[in-house]
Formats: sequence, structure tokens, C-alpha cells
Amino acid sequence: MSTGSPNNWRRRRRQGSSAGRFAAAVAIALLLHAVYVGTLLLTSSFQGEPVARKPATRPTSVAVRPLTSEQWAQNRGKASPQSKPPTTERPRAQEKKPEEKKPDETPKGQVVDVAPGNNEVDPNAKYLAESNNRVKKETRAREQTPFYRNAMPQRTAPQNQEGQNTDAQTPPRMSGNNGMGNDDRPLAQGGQKPAFEVPDARRKNEVAMKTDPTSPGPGVEVNNQNESDEVRGNSKRLNIQPGSGGEEAGSAGRAGSPGLASLMPSRAVMDKVLGAAPNDHLQDASEGDQTLLNTREWKYASFFNRVKQSVGMHWNPNEQLRRRDPTGGIYQGRDRYTLLEITLDERGQVTDIQVEKSSGLDFLDLEAVSSFKRAQPFPNPPAGLLSNDSKVKFQFGFFMEMGGGPRMRLFRQPN
Repeated sequence: MSTGSPNNWRRRRRQGSSAGRFAAAVAIALLLHAVYVGTLLLTSSFQGEPVARKPATRPTSVAVRPLTSEQWAQNRGKASPQSKPPTTERPRAQEKKPEEKKPDETPKGQVVDVAPGNNEVDPNAKYLAESNNRVKKETRAREQTPFYRNAMPQRTAPQNQEGQNTDAQTPPRMSGNNGMGNDDRPLAQGGQKPAFEVPDARRKNEVAMKTDPTSPGPGVEVNNQNESDEVRGNSKRLNIQPGSGGEEAGSAGRAGSPGLASLMPSRAVMDKVLGAAPNDHLQDASEGDQTLLNTREWKYASFFNRVKQSVGMHWNPNEQLRRRDPTGGIYQGRDRYTLLEITLDERGQVTDIQVEKSSGLDFLDLEAVSSFKRAQPFPNPPAGLLSNDSKVKFQFGFFMEMGGGPRMRLFRQPN
């Protein structure tokens, strides 16, 4: 029986010892795991059931609301016989309803612009103004104007000023040039201008006699005439005049000595500075030197007088009449009267205009409407005149007196 070498024997022994060590390590590991699991189970049995964690809640807003006496008693439960009776809650004050905005009551009467009165009250006065006034006899000034700033009984300018009422100021000029008239050109004798005036001539047709005088013809006998064209003339008579001494017309010059400047303002400026009688339509007042009326004070008269002043600066019915009736023979038969219904907003802008009464002439009614639109806005209307819809409504009259200047009358709606 043969035996292996010593090296093989050592190799087999080493392999057997390594397998034994691996098996021992596995057994020790299993034992330690079993001990760990048993420890966990033992500790969990002592602690009992795990407590569930509450979810975190977000903060919310809380509204505090008062409770009535019945709710308060119900929350407290039944009261014991020894407890005191609940005190009754003090009744709350009832909430006040917002009062409706009502315009102030408007007195009856025509609004006029006059000088400050004497503060004497006339109970029968039919005119409304900024102050009370009482006179013995009511009169209206002969000379009235819509171009005024200060209302006065009559024009306070010392003398009538030339120029248009709309002129802001008369330009400075020399007071005279040793002439005899009212012309700024120097005194000069003009030559005779040539003239050539031809009347109108109608067109004429040719008329000729018959070639055979023995044959009878219809109609009467006429003379022969040549044909001529129509002529449009520039006069009703024939006038041919040769000129002499140049074509420039002469001038009478201006009276006065040269060297002195005239700085007198225009009539409109004098009216604004010194005052004038407004052109209110005062039908029942007799004509006189001044405007003197019995008036009652109304706190809103100043607003309507401002409206009247502004509209009067833009109302020009005379120009409309001159365009359509230059000679005054068509519409000068009777006076004209237009009544408008005006609506303003709280800023004084015109929101609506209605023609309540027509004058009978469309162009005069249109001029009255246009004057209000051109004169707007009318700022700062009083709050007492505003209605629930924040509007101001009133009637405004335009009176065109054909025998004199235009006059305005302001009307109010009846109460």
C-alpha cells in the first residue's frame, strides 16, 4: 500500500479546515440574527400599540359674530333657580337709510341781473335776483347790452364809445390830422373816378321780310331787325364817365390836432369796467333811463346770471337775420321768441338741449342752441340745484325784439 507525498496530505488538511470555518461563521451569523429579532419582538411587546400621529393643521381666520340673547341663553344651558335672570340686551339703534338727494325748492319768478339792492323786501316781487330790492316804480333802461360785467341800472360810461362791442380794446391812434371828418387818412381832395355803367339788354332774334312781297303772310307787319345777344349790365342806366385827377378817392381827414394819442378803451371794455344795464326781457316794466325792479333774493340767482352772461357773449341773431333778410322786409313783421329746455351735468357741461317753443324761424332756433354749446361749460353748479341723477334742468328763453336789440329772458320750471 503506497502513501502520497507529504505535500498532498497538507493540501487536503488545509481544505478541510477552511470548510469547517465557513460553516461555523454561517452558524454564528444566524444565531446573532435570531437574537436580534427576538430582542425587537420582546421590546415591542412591552411598548404596546403605536400611537397614530395627528396631521398638522393650517391656521385659519376666525370671524367674531355677536350673539343674540336667545343664542346666549341656549349656549349656557338651563338656568338654575339660584342663578340670576339674564339681563336683556339693549336694543340696537336702527340703521338710518340714506336720504334721497332732493333739489331745493325753486321759487317762482324770472331771474334778472340787477345792481345790488337796498335789502328792502317786497312780498309781491315777481323777479328773482341776488339781493332784495324795493322801488316805487319799475322801469327798464332804454339802452341795454349783453356785453357787460357789472350789472348797473344804466350805462356808466361817460360817453358812447365807437367800435364793435366784441373789441377788446381800441388800438391807439392819433387824435386828429387837421381834418374835418372821422377818417384816419390825411385830408386830401380826390379826383373824379372813371365810371362805366351799362344796363341789361335782352336777347333779340333776327326778323326779315319775305322775298316775295306780293304773297300774303300771317300776322302783323314788322320792321326788319338784326340778331343780338343778351347783355348782363351793372346798372339801370347807361353812364360812361372819364376820370380825372387820379383814381384815389379823397378824404375829409380826422378833426383835431396831431401829436396826441387816444388811449380810450372800446365800448365793451368800458361796459366791463364801469358797468351797464343787462338785456333782460322786462315786458311789464315801462321804459326809462334806468333799470329799477322789485326783486326777491335767491341764493342761486348768481349762477344763472353767470350762465346768461356767458350765453349772451355768443348769441348773435342779428347776423343770422342779415344773411337771410338784408333789407328787413321779410322777417321784420313780428317779434321772435325761442324757449329751450337745458340739462347740465354736475361739471356744468351741456348734456341735452330741447326746443320747447320755436320762434317760427329754424335758423334763429339753431342759433339759440349753438350759443349754449359755444358758451359751455358753466362751472360749479350749486349742489342744491342737482337732482337725484346729478343733473340741473332749467328753461332758458331767447327773445328777439324786431324793433330793437335782442333780449334774453331766463325761465324756471314751475314748482
